[in-house]
Amino acid sequence: MNISVDISLYPLTEDYSDLVCDFIARIEGIEGITVARNTLSTQIFGEYKQVMALLETEMERSFNQLPYSVFVLKIVGLDKTPNNCGC
Repeated sequence: MNISVDISLYPLTEDYSDLVCDFIARIEGIEGITVARNTLSTQIFGEYKQVMALLETEMERSFNQLPYSVFVLKIVGLDKTPNNCGC
């Protein structure tokens, strides 16, 4: 099953931009994962188990870098990749 995840990362620091860009760069480099950026969040599309394993690994890495961070996730059990109807 493919899923779509809308994710926002809020590092609670003045130097938040580098941490957000680092997180996005790490997930963009993973084969089988599609990433779409916008000004408010990042969308991740892919196979359920791969996406969830990726989130577990990369969120932990971000918390290790800066424990005072907040992640907001919305997960949809469909592939809502842009230009994909999800049907």
